[in-house]
Amino acid sequence: MNNYKFKLLAGLGNPGSSYRKTRHNVGFMTLERLATKYSTEFKTNKKIFAQVADIGSGVTKQKLLMPNTFMNESGKSIRSAMEWFNCKSNQILIIVDDIDLPLGKLRVRTQGSSGGHNGLKSIIHHIGTQDFCRLKIGIGHPCTINEDRKRTTVSHVLGKFNSSEEQIIDEVIEEVLKGIELIKNHGLQIGINQLNSFKPT
Repeated sequence: MNNYKFKLLAGLGNPGSSYRKTRHNVGFMTLERLATKYSTEFKTNKKIFAQVADIGSGVTKQKLLMPNTFMNESGKSIRSAMEWFNCKSNQILIIVDDIDLPLGKLRVRTQGSSGGHNGLKSIIHHIGTQDFCRLKIGIGHPCTINEDRKRTTVSHVLGKFNSSEEQIIDEVIEEVLKGIELIKNHGLQIGINQLNSFKPT
């Protein structure tokens, strides 16, 4: 895993004010917090269909990317950004929500299927490989019965966190920022161990 050096950190979500702070946009929320931490701002890059910001400098410089496409077309922006910034699949980290993980649970994987997530499905389609690192942030699901689960999925992911959930997600995002820093300074495996074992208080 030592060959993972992330040049591009991409958070997935839907553009527009009506989607701000919805569960599906937790990837955007993470990058916005990261940009604030580094006192940088996002700027529109129409050529790669995204909002882009820089953090760090020199060899440690990283690009933050939030696609301006909707979730199910995220791959269009990711592929364009990889070409624009000359990134390989082992140099990107995708930050994404996961309805199959309990609220606040983190899981890092270096490869795998989309798991039914439309954003990941689009990325796999556009870049032609499942071999890229993804950091999944659990948003939970209100239903355990399969029939009810299918019926309520869209309203759940497009709904906003309630006040108690916001407190958990705030803690989780801070942990993700620490994990990203850990990966940059000490390597992916150490970061994975830290993030995958995290439990919100």
